[in-house]
Amino acid sequence: MATASGLVRRPLQQVSGLLRRRFHRSAPAALQVTVRDAINQGMDEELERDEKVFLLGEEVAQYDGAYKVSRGLWKKYGDKRIIDTPISEMGFAGIAVGAAMAGLRPICEFMTFNFSMQAIDQVINSAAKTYYMSAGLQSVPIVFRGPNGASAGVAAQHSQCFAAWYGHCPGLKVVSPWNSEDAKGLIKSAIRDNNPVVMLENELMYGVPFELPDAAQSKDFLIPIGKAKVERQGMHITVVSHSRPVGHCLEAAAVLSKEGIECEVINMRTIRPMDIETIEASVMKTNHLVTVEGGWPQFGVGAEISARIMEGPAFNYLDAPAIRVTGADVPMPYAKILEDNSVPQVKDIIFAIKKALHI
Repeated sequence: MATASGLVRRPLQQVSGLLRRRFHRSAPAALQVTVRDAINQGMDEELERDEKVFLLGEEVAQYDGAYKVSRGLWKKYGDKRIIDTPISEMGFAGIAVGAAMAGLRPICEFMTFNFSMQAIDQVINSAAKTYYMSAGLQSVPIVFRGPNGASAGVAAQHSQCFAAWYGHCPGLKVVSPWNSEDAKGLIKSAIRDNNPVVMLENELMYGVPFELPDAAQSKDFLIPIGKAKVERQGMHITVVSHSRPVGHCLEAAAVLSKEGIECEVINMRTIRPMDIETIEASVMKTNHLVTVEGGWPQFGVGAEISARIMEGPAFNYLDAPAIRVTGADVPMPYAKILEDNSVPQVKDIIFAIKKALHI
């Protein structure tokens, strides 16, 4: 009662100030954006910024895209800039390449990159090689994008990873985002690039929300093509990955941290040109290397990283051989249990890290 009567006797302004100080103001919640919406946002901003940009592909317009990545764009930009195509990858990829040669900036969506095999002549022979064959006179500013790699329950013909396929080809740039920040920054950089860019997305990541930093919410936000990102600092081993397996690597790192093993996790972001300098600097610090990818082992992304490390200055810093974690060397099975055993799991990454560290 004494406290209450004391408050009554004080001026009202002092009392209100006293009450205000009793409340703690929490920081505003970070904006959560799915990978799907981040790509949509990036394309929307570039379509608005440059009238030469347009999107074409199967069901991208009236249906809002097979995976709803282009939701709302047809209603906003109309038939001339968001174009539904027939089911003919070679045909509409050729139209897109020709449009790029004529000065437009097409975004060519494959419903899945498995279907890009139908158009690989256009992607490689027409898009990738023209700048070189024209002695630099003819650029081809085009983006080929769509879901890549294993999904769930879609078997052998819809589950391939094409990172190594397209990363093999001079004349192409190849990017592979993991989270929403990657997706938005890389799609915008890809559209603005004067070279053909292959953007390998992941169907299972489309609906996953991530915090989008304030910088990434800007219409001027870009992620440079050819630059990796260290997602987690560590001192004992370097773990390099791209696309969905980056998340698995971070999960494995969190588990191993409780055992006193600190992993440095690198998100490649770009397959070609590869940021080997970031990987080398990390290996020189940790003296161990594990690569993780969803694709097949032979001639894969991990094989290229291992070769580049062996050929470069970081090799002398290795205390143990590099280890690759990859998809199984078989066409993707349909059965769920076989599918799970055909793609890298967190337990496989943990096993490989402990093997590399002789634990």
